[in-house]
Amino acid sequence: MNRNSSDDIPGSGPIDQAHTVFDPSVARFRAQHPEDTFAGASGVLFEQAMAQTRMAICLCDPHQTDMPIVFANRAFRHLTGYEEDEIVGRNCRFLQGPESDRSSLGRIRTALQREDVTVVELLNYRKDGSSFWNALHLGPVYDAEGKLIYFFGSQWNVSDVRAARADELHARELARELSHRMKNMFAVIGGIVNFTGRARGIEVEAREINDRIQALGRAYETTLDDSHRGTVEVGQAIRAVLAPYDPDGTRILFEGNGLRSDFASVSVLGLSLHELAVNAIRHGALSRDDGRVTVGWQRNGSAESPAIRIDWVEHGRGTGALLEAAANSGAADGIVDRMLGMARGGIVRELKREGLHARLSIPLRDAAE
Repeated sequence: MNRNSSDDIPGSGPIDQAHTVFDPSVARFRAQHPEDTFAGASGVLFEQAMAQTRMAICLCDPHQTDMPIVFANRAFRHLTGYEEDEIVGRNCRFLQGPESDRSSLGRIRTALQREDVTVVELLNYRKDGSSFWNALHLGPVYDAEGKLIYFFGSQWNVSDVRAARADELHARELARELSHRMKNMFAVIGGIVNFTGRARGIEVEAREINDRIQALGRAYETTLDDSHRGTVEVGQAIRAVLAPYDPDGTRILFEGNGLRSDFASVSVLGLSLHELAVNAIRHGALSRDDGRVTVGWQRNGSAESPAIRIDWVEHGRGTGALLEAAANSGAADGIVDRMLGMARGGIVRELKREGLHARLSIPLRDAAE
């Protein structure tokens, strides 16, 4: 960009806030169009606003042939690389180039014809030939009698925003492909486990292993589309893992918010909840028609050591034998305890008359490392 104009202000940015020097093009515009400018203090405020704003601004005269630019502030000149005498008197189309989108240009023409306000993103070109994505805000300016006097245009360089959108779209496409491959992988692993179980006469054990594999798959499946962020939504994974144990959606209640964590934490929590759900179906609240389970999750711990806390609360009184079975089976093989322990977490169980109450915790990693 050309930054050698005589009215440049020293400093690292387009406007040096430490100096109260104004853009002389504003005063020139007021002098050349006295009938269309504000008088007195309002005129001074107009000068200050146009000089100090970092947004590129221009005014076009719809009453002249080809609607030329009659005013462009310093930010406009810095953005495009053109000097004032290279801008004033020309139609804005001189910023267009070979890759400018024709449909966006059509929207601009329609807005001008209808005197509408519109916002369009289009590819523009600087004097040196480099391109930038311009978020153009276009609208009419009327005088006190309601007569159209100018069209106002503000330009904002959104090239970085466009690049970020493109990166995010690419990441989402990769995540969808990964999700598809992960589903296939879990299906293949499940098939191998079932085949091995039948071949060796351990179908019951194989089925338990496969149930855990499928629970892990569900924890990942619903979150992979969001994996480009580096973390996943805890509640979304919890609902996916527990969905098969409540087909009607009436027996497991969820209480939580948009807490996010890394994949490792979510997978451990997902498998742990699977074990608790299986136990509830065999011995706990979900073994009864009137039984219910409430699953809540929240952020816990200190600012230095945040954690995810999950409360598993069963509702549904059982007989003494049923409660004893639940107590004995809940930690029989220690799978939940070992998984949480390896993840530096833990579980506390409390068997009450209405059913099992369990509190799970695991360190919260809510930022991609």
